Amino acid sequence: MASREQYTPGPASGAEVLKDGDKWTLVLVRVLGHSPEKVWQALTDPAQLREWAPFVADGSLGMVGATVNLTWVGNPTPIETKVTRADAPRLLEYSDIRWELEPSGGGTRLTLWHSIDRRFISWGAAGWHISFDVLDRLLAGNPIGRIIGADAMKLASWQRLVAEYAKQFGAEPPKPQAPQK
Repeated sequence: MASREQYTPGPASGAEVLKDGDKWTLVLVRVLGHSPEKVWQALTDPAQLREWAPFVADGSLGMVGATVNLTWVGNPTPIETKVTRADAPRLLEYSDIRWELEPSGGGTRLTLWHSIDRRFISWGAAGWHISFDVLDRLLAGNPIGRIIGADAMKLASWQRLVAEYAKQFGAEPPKPQAPQK
């Protein structure tokens, strides 16, 4: 496993927010140096998701109609989720998430649409940014381990990344909350 201590996320990039009142959708684009088929497997296979995504799935997300429980970081209660579109290796939709995969050179242009509470949009962008970095390294055979939630927030570059996305989106970064006593 590559060293997590050596990991530093790059600058905020490839993101925009679609705003519709209080409903905001994060659109994040990343070009990965791996085939759409390989990326599709990482998006749908529970074992691979556990290595990079901010949630754990109790089943495959690769078939329309599949009902899967997703357990998101910071929320121990699983959320029953139904896959509404699964056109391998191009399009995947479930819950408030949509993935598009397009061949790009020798890799994949991966686009994520995720509806996120507008108060936390910059955190969401920073979190997915880091998750995409972890995914890219995992698929390249150089895993650094999943970096989500509190682990992501401990990175020295977390506040910088959140601030960069907040500025891009014209949003206030959320205030960190004090631990509950």
